[in-house]
Amino acid sequence: METVNQYAEQLLAMMVAFLPRLLSAGLTLMLGLWIIKILGRYVEAALERSKVDISLSRFFISLVTMGLKLLLLVSVASMVGMATTSFVAILGAAGLAVGLALQGSLANFAGGVLILLLKPFRVGDVIQAQGFTGRVEAIQIFNTILKMPDNKTVIIPNGALSNGSILNFSLEKTRRIDFTFGIGYEDDLRKARNLLRRLVEEDPRILRDPSPQIVVAQLADSSVNFAVRVWCRAEDYWQIYFDMLEKVKLAFDDEGITIPYPQREVHLHPVPANNPQGE
Repeated sequence: METVNQYAEQLLAMMVAFLPRLLSAGLTLMLGLWIIKILGRYVEAALERSKVDISLSRFFISLVTMGLKLLLLVSVASMVGMATTSFVAILGAAGLAVGLALQGSLANFAGGVLILLLKPFRVGDVIQAQGFTGRVEAIQIFNTILKMPDNKTVIIPNGALSNGSILNFSLEKTRRIDFTFGIGYEDDLRKARNLLRRLVEEDPRILRDPSPQIVVAQLADSSVNFAVRVWCRAEDYWQIYFDMLEKVKLAFDDEGITIPYPQREVHLHPVPANNPQGE
């Protein structure tokens, strides 16, 4: 019985000695969580004032709050007498293992952060990257989603996207359209040039500054090739391109200007009857 009383007294003494540290650790935990919450709100407000992308803003806030909570947990553990060295070592080993297992995902995350920060393109831009051309539907932390002209959806990992070449068709408000029109060597060169100039001047969507350019670009094997370069608003590019091809073909037909195409002449030599092998 005396032994039980001794154990009870020792347990009570340990609880009395440990209770202040436990209460202090509990108060520290509650106060720390409250401070972290307030800091998260301040960081969120600062990012909103800086007009940081909402996807990057939310991820950055969660990353900061998670890191602060881990530091708070280590501090509380040390207050109650736990060996923080081994605790930190375990966290570090776990972090290393997770990092090695998620190398590709971490690369995609880093690429997403770079895209959201540097903004080589935005949602709504038409880009060409990784062999695909389409409109940017969404920029996520790990992937970018493109909508192709035929309504197919392409999901491109941000790691490859941030490390590769990106052709942005929407970055500038204007674009240049390059045409090549060929006429026959026997056709009237001046007449064809004036006809092309008239078709360009009649289209109000084509900009006058920079001025259109119509020049003889090549004396090819079977045609004289005109290079026609005009500027337009980015959103008018394809409609002008298709319309001009049709107008030029119809105008050349009306004016009797030929559009040559490659031809091959085949000469057949008769073989004498007494030499069937062609010798």
